[in-house]
Amino acid sequence: MKLLRYGPVGQEKPGILDQAGHIRDLSTHLRDLDGAHIDDESLARIRALDLNQLPLVEGNPRIGACVGNIGKFICIGLNYADHAAESNLPIPAEPVVFNKWTSAVVGPNDNVKIPRGSKKTDWEVELGVVIGKAGAYIEEKDALSHIAGYCVINDVSEREYQIERGGTWDKGKGCDTFGPIGPWLVTRDEISNPNNLNLWLEVDGKRYQNGNTSTMIFTVPFIIAYLSKFMSLQPGDVISTGTPPGVGMGVKPAAVYLRAGQTIRLGIDGLGEQQQQTINA
Repeated sequence: MKLLRYGPVGQEKPGILDQAGHIRDLSTHLRDLDGAHIDDESLARIRALDLNQLPLVEGNPRIGACVGNIGKFICIGLNYADHAAESNLPIPAEPVVFNKWTSAVVGPNDNVKIPRGSKKTDWEVELGVVIGKAGAYIEEKDALSHIAGYCVINDVSEREYQIERGGTWDKGKGCDTFGPIGPWLVTRDEISNPNNLNLWLEVDGKRYQNGNTSTMIFTVPFIIAYLSKFMSLQPGDVISTGTPPGVGMGVKPAAVYLRAGQTIRLGIDGLGEQQQQTINA
């Protein structure tokens, strides 16, 4: 299933794509598409519905983040060897873990704000994993059963704040609008292998990133098992699993960064596409 949230900011309703690609309203069956409604049992009830009997959503509504009330927004850094190389950083022996603040979350096509004073705002297309079943000390062999589904994430990053301003990466990763999520939450039954998906990103029509999740250093099951050693994972938590090469910081001979007035377009096989306009904060 391809589940989504649509409507004005703060007033999003749950929806589902039907076989023709039209949005059907789910609000009479669940309050929101959030951690309380994406466990296996809830998803099975949605799957049993006759989509043709659900109200058709007319027009072209705004699409919100595909998960509401996100608890934790956990990110994995340097998870592609060639991205570590372009960043002039060693391949990590263990996953690099950092956070995005939930105030960074926006819809997949909402504007991305360039922070005031920013000189190095960058892009990163990433596979998102949404937790549907709680767990701690999860075995790697059981990890996929804890996933509700997958989505596209743009891990927008301000490199000066991240690298040159001291402390952890978080201050360069969690600025407002730096976490576009969606358009869809694609349930795990539709993705046979999350570690074999093409992902790409363009800025103003120029393709910068072209990768495949098969080149991840740490696979999706490993990441879930690893994180669960340090924190319980809860329904509605979102994990962003790292980016392939082609970020602006890595462009040779000179880095390329975002400025107001540009268009970012990105996507992942089977998970849909995003498109954002950059504006000044």
